[in-house]
Amino acid sequence: MEKEIKTEEARLMKGNEALAEAAIRADIDAYFGYPITPQSEVIEYLTREVPNRKDKKTVVLQAESEVASINMVYGAAGAGARVMTSSSSPGISLMQEGISYIAAAELPCLVVNVVRGGPGLGTIQPSQSDYFQATKGGGHGDYHLIVLAPASVQEMADFVFEAFRLAEKYRNPVMILSDGALGQMMEKVILPKDGSLSKTAKPWATTGKTKDRDHNIITSLFIQPEEMEKVNLHLQEKYKVIQSEVRYEEIQTEDAEILLVAFGLSARICQKTVDLAREKGIKVGLLRPITLYPFPYERLKELSNQVEFMLDVEMNAGQMVEDVRLSVEGKVPVHFIGRMGGMILSPEDVLNKIESIHESQNAVNA
Repeated sequence: MEKEIKTEEARLMKGNEALAEAAIRADIDAYFGYPITPQSEVIEYLTREVPNRKDKKTVVLQAESEVASINMVYGAAGAGARVMTSSSSPGISLMQEGISYIAAAELPCLVVNVVRGGPGLGTIQPSQSDYFQATKGGGHGDYHLIVLAPASVQEMADFVFEAFRLAEKYRNPVMILSDGALGQMMEKVILPKDGSLSKTAKPWATTGKTKDRDHNIITSLFIQPEEMEKVNLHLQEKYKVIQSEVRYEEIQTEDAEILLVAFGLSARICQKTVDLAREKGIKVGLLRPITLYPFPYERLKELSNQVEFMLDVEMNAGQMVEDVRLSVEGKVPVHFIGRMGGMILSPEDVLNKIESIHESQNAVNA
């Protein structure tokens, strides 16, 4: 991952506001969205701040619904704009048809999901229960988003720049999968330098300028099945190339005999668990996927050769655990601990689970 140019001193900001400020500094051409807790600060910040930036020509529009906002993103992206939207779980569900269209049309854009507890309207408290929706294609058809999972306010800002780089490199929608706690918490952040994310050429865009080139046609509709299959095969080849963008963080994995696997807020909790376990002489390490798609299958497979078991930690009923189990191919047991509906595990909860599993294994081996 490229390092951002940061020249300012640290500022204390909410995650949602840091993300919005980073979007302004990334020179977005447009934002279309609709308020929903716990991400409403994104549109509120943009609405308040963009008019004060006289050098910016960003369009910020509150659409009449999430369905409208994602289709506005579709149109703006098709015209070559650097464009984004944000919402929270139920709102992202409403966007799924449009996201599928955008993926099929191969348009770059950023979609931010500040996840709240569900299902249904649920609660405004943080959750990670949208993992399946984000990584497995929440809409119809065979497609993938590139999915980045921040674990701090700093990453809420940094990943905006990284998301647009990846979206424009691969002509693919990118999702930042955050949660209500990261969106609302305040931490110090050093923001990327304004204007340091260069604009890329988009010769495929429908700009209305057809002199010296053929007409550009952007669509996701291919009536003939042979043509639709060609589109699908092309997308699948692109997704294979995207696998090279896999990113993750490892903490004390060198000598780990037990491996925690967690993303986002859960990974922050697990960092403390690693410290608590090490104090008790238990060799615990942590792997934090930064890209949820592409997923670090190969690295987890490698680590399965050295650890006794893995413990997947999530704020849901067990979703990423399926990818962890696919990674290790049955070489070691993969256990799960999670809480749902906006409840958050403590580091001690995770440590107790580790000790319980360890004791059960020792009893079996005795």
